[in-house]
Amino acid sequence: MKRVRTRFAPSPTGFMHVGNLRTGLYAYLFAKQHQGDFIVRVEDTDMERFVPGAVEVIYQTLKESGIVVDEGPNEGGNYGPYVQSERKPIYIEYAKQLVEKGAAYYCFCDKERLDTLSDEKGIKKYDKHCLHLSKAEVDAKLALHIPFVIRQNMPLEGVSSFDDLVFGHVAIENKELEDQVLIKSDGMPTYNFANVVDDHLMEISHVIRGNEYLSSTPKYNLLYEAFGWDIPQYMHLTPIMKDETRKLSKRYGDANFDDFVKKGYLPEAIINYIALLGWSPKENREKFSMQELIEKFSIAGLSKSSGIFDEMKMKWLNGEYIKELDFEAFMKKATPFFEKSSIKGLYDDRKFGKLLQSRIEIFSEIPEKVNFIVSFDPIDPTLYENKKLKIDIPLAKRIVKASLEILNHLEAWNEEALHSAVGAIATQLEAKTGQVYTVLRVALTGVLVTPGGSVEMADILGRDESLLRLQKSLQWLV
Repeated sequence: MKRVRTRFAPSPTGFMHVGNLRTGLYAYLFAKQHQGDFIVRVEDTDMERFVPGAVEVIYQTLKESGIVVDEGPNEGGNYGPYVQSERKPIYIEYAKQLVEKGAAYYCFCDKERLDTLSDEKGIKKYDKHCLHLSKAEVDAKLALHIPFVIRQNMPLEGVSSFDDLVFGHVAIENKELEDQVLIKSDGMPTYNFANVVDDHLMEISHVIRGNEYLSSTPKYNLLYEAFGWDIPQYMHLTPIMKDETRKLSKRYGDANFDDFVKKGYLPEAIINYIALLGWSPKENREKFSMQELIEKFSIAGLSKSSGIFDEMKMKWLNGEYIKELDFEAFMKKATPFFEKSSIKGLYDDRKFGKLLQSRIEIFSEIPEKVNFIVSFDPIDPTLYENKKLKIDIPLAKRIVKASLEILNHLEAWNEEALHSAVGAIATQLEAKTGQVYTVLRVALTGVLVTPGGSVEMADILGRDESLLRLQKSLQWLV
C-alpha cells in the first residue's frame, strides 16, 4: 500500500485563520493515524499578498498547536524546495511538456481583448482564440517577447468525474470548464497548476482542502491524466461559518489563531474546538488531547454540512482546560494578565490565582476579576438588606464592629486564623456563620460579588488594609 503523505499548503499572508488551521490539523491527524508523513509547503505564488515574516507565523502557530512537521521549509526533506517561489523553473518545464502534448497552449491575448469576452451576464470565459495559432506564429511572438500566459486546453465534450472521500461521486461536464491559466505572465504558476505538480512530485497520497475547490478538481485531474500521473485521493472539507449565511473570512480578520491566544485561550483548547467543527467523534464527548484526536479521527465522522463557529462554546471548553492545569502552569499563563491588572505590585497575584483558576474561562478575564479590590468605597448600607444578602443594617453593624475588635487582636493573619475568628464573632453575636462571612466580604471589598470569600479577601488585603476598610464601612452603617 502507498505510504500516506498529506500536505498543508498555507499562503504566507501574515496570520493563521482557524479555517486554514483546521485543514492543516485534519491533514496532520490523518497522516499520523496511518503512520504517514505530514508536509508543509508554502504557497507563495501570489506575491502581491506575501507578508514578510509570515512563514515564521505559520511555524509558530503549528508549534503552539502541537502539530509536528515531518518535511517542510525548515525541516528539509527529499522533495524540496518546499516554497513554491523557489520551484519556478520546475513549473515552467512541466508547462512546456503540456504544450508539447497539446494539453496546454500559449495565449498572447491582452487585457483589452479578455475584457470583451464577458457574456450578457458578465461571466468571463476564454474562447480558445490562441489555441489556433500555428507553431510558427507562436515562435514569432515569443521571439518578439510579447507577454503571454500558458493555458490548459480543456476538452469541449464529455464528463470529468471523481470520487471524494467526503462528498462521494462528483461529475462535471467538460464544456463547463474554462481554459484556466497555468503559468502567469510573470512566469509564476497559478495555484491550480503548482499544486498539481507539487502534489505529484512530493508523492502526496491524500489531498485535504476546502470544498471551494470541489468544482475545480476535474481540471486538476485532467492535468494528472495529461501527464500520465496517478491521481491522489481527495478529502474536501466544508467551511467554518460565522453564522448561517456568512463564512469566517481571513480577509476580514475573523477567527485569527494568534488573536485568540492573545485573548487568553490555550492553544490546545483552540485545537480541540476546531477539530469538532466539521468532524464528529463516535462517542459523546468534547474534550480530546492531540493523541486522542489522532486515534479517534475518521473520514466517516466528517460532515457535509458547515460548522458554525461558536466562541462561547470554545470559551467554555477553554475553561475546562484551565481548571485541569497544574497551578504553576496556570500561573505561568496567568502572570502576563495579572501584570496588566490594577493589582500589579499591590497584592499577591498567586493568592488571587488560587481563587480564579476555577472561575475563569479565558485568561483575559483576570484584570476585570481582580480590579475591584484596588478602589474601595463602602457600599450603600441598604444593599445589605437586598434580596440576595437579606441582612438587616443593625446586624451588619454589629458584625463589623465585633470583627474590628476581634481581628485587631488576632496574633496570626492567615486563612486558618481568620476562619477561627469568624467562628468566634458568630458565637459572640449569636449570629449565623454565613451571615458573618457575607457581611465581612462586603465590608472589606465594597462589592456584592467577589471571586473569593471574606477570609480570602482579608488574607489578600492584609491586616492593616483590612482593619482600615472595616473601620470605613462601620462609619457608613448608621
